[in-house]
Amino acid sequence: MNALRGFALVSALFLIVVLSALGAFLVNVVAVQHATPAMRVRAARADYAARSGMAWAVHRALDAGVCGDADFGLTEGALAGYAVSVRCTATVHDLAGAAVAYYVIDVSAQSGEYGGADFVARSLQAKVGGS
Repeated sequence: MNALRGFALVSALFLIVVLSALGAFLVNVVAVQHATPAMRVRAARADYAARSGMAWAVHRALDAGVCGDADFGLTEGALAGYAVSVRCTATVHDLAGAAVAYYVIDVSAQSGEYGGADFVARSLQAKVGGS
């Protein structure tokens, strides 16, 4: 009888350690599952911020003939807080005696601090031409 004395205590401690490890694992899984959709939403917003910057730059290049660099922050709605950077280079080509301007537009949008858990960025490039 003395040989079995304390066996219940060892079994109980083992069970407590195993259940604690399982609980910690489940808390981690739940935290990751909660953060993943939030990051997807932030990534989609960064994509839309870059697209809005691209639409603005294409409009300026094709409608106004203005091609230049610009950095600005979005301040309205769900895109508030996203920084947009636009880089544009123009070249003029001779096509059948007519000068045609072509533009290469690079846009990037980001939010958060680089290296931080909430950092997200998207980049786009477009090549457009006018007449």
